[in-house]
Amino acid sequence: MSRNSSLFSYLSSARKLRAIVGGLSLLAVSSAAQAQAVASDPAGSGPIVAALGWLQGTLLGNVATAVAVMAVAAVGFMMLTGRLNWRFGATVIIGCFVLFGAGAIVSGIQSASGAG
Repeated sequence: MSRNSSLFSYLSSARKLRAIVGGLSLLAVSSAAQAQAVASDPAGSGPIVAALGWLQGTLLGNVATAVAVMAVAAVGFMMLTGRLNWRFGATVIIGCFVLFGAGAIVSGIQSASGAG
């Protein structure tokens, strides 16, 4: 086993896709919970909604911005040195668009379905 290989590289592409979809669904759930807070919440759900709101703020705030900047910088450096798998580079860029556009994506889906 090589020292430079990461745990993520040993996962199959299906598992990687499941991990990405799981992370995105977590963002969607927190957005849905935030949207439901405006309407009517079941009794006793205040702390859960507050925790999900905090998680969404953390994931879409300064932490996400810093991680996205480092990821894009790493991809740019790998492109500069000629060591980039272009599929990985595109995945990072698309992931940033999905992460920061999650609210707009959910709003579009809700308006298309007539729920919002």
